[in-house]
Amino acid sequence: MRVPIKSKYTSVVITIGIFVTLVVIGSFAYDNFFGAQNLVNLLIDNSFLIIVALGETLVIISGGIDLSVGSIIAFVSMLAAYLLTTLHYNPVLVMLIALAVGGVVGLLHGILITYFNVQPFIATLAGMFLTRGLSYVISTDTISISNPLFVAISEYRMPFLFDSFLSVGVIVTLFMLLVFIYIAHYTRFGRAIYAIGSNEQSARLMGLPVNRTKVLVYVLSGFTSSVGGLVFSFYMLSGYGSHATGLELDAIAGTVVGGTLMTGGVGFVIGTVFGVLIEGIIQTFINFQGDLNSWWTRIAIAVLLLIFIGVQRILMARRDQKKSVKRVETIERAANAD
Repeated sequence: MRVPIKSKYTSVVITIGIFVTLVVIGSFAYDNFFGAQNLVNLLIDNSFLIIVALGETLVIISGGIDLSVGSIIAFVSMLAAYLLTTLHYNPVLVMLIALAVGGVVGLLHGILITYFNVQPFIATLAGMFLTRGLSYVISTDTISISNPLFVAISEYRMPFLFDSFLSVGVIVTLFMLLVFIYIAHYTRFGRAIYAIGSNEQSARLMGLPVNRTKVLVYVLSGFTSSVGGLVFSFYMLSGYGSHATGLELDAIAGTVVGGTLMTGGVGFVIGTVFGVLIEGIIQTFINFQGDLNSWWTRIAIAVLLLIFIGVQRILMARRDQKKSVKRVETIERAANAD
């Protein structure tokens, strides 16, 4: 039976289908793969990446891109480690400072892109170099975090279903996911993001606050990078300038595999979550196999990206074709009416 699915949901449905298929394949191929804790570990190991990818998703939907997210994570983790271990700051104050850092960087990106017409690629590339460089200015060595509060947060485990447990990172990730679903689909701000990504000029003619929305999108992306940086600090209990190298590419890949169009205007944050989890489950396959190089994960993601880009092009072509047909039918009806 053919089940009708709106075209805008097709990519998300495909992403979720691929994830479920991979879980089923892994369950038959490897013992204990389908264990509750093993599946929860996907969220634990990728919690910071999911958080970052949520912000990246809104940026891409708006028609932009943010290349600084991985470097902000490195800077936040290094800054937190330095303030805690070397300067012995209060851990709560450190968390607040860390959260503010990403928002400030995002604000700079938004101002450059919106009011100075700097291309998002260039503006966020500059932000990437800046924050990565500041990480090494603090220290070129690893700084361990031994603060009791950070250690307690890192070691906390909340009981979950079937004798599994959740970490603080997963709890934060689930909370952020709910917030982003609400922002993207139930607020004027979210609708403005989609409108700008579809056609910025039309959004301006509709009277939408385009400039303010674009700036806030990058502030939000920077903030989520800071949150991801804190979660990463809890996960690693250390700061290092080379942390999260290339993570911005993983975030973009997860977003695209999750069904978000790089041209903007189309995408769902829930799809991004499954896109990141697909990356994680491929890595889990490699770990269970034991004799494969970890770089096979990159190869698999590259194949998936090519597939999804192809699917997106097909969907866009069909959508444009339908619009053309409707336009012709409208013109014909008008001509017949005359």
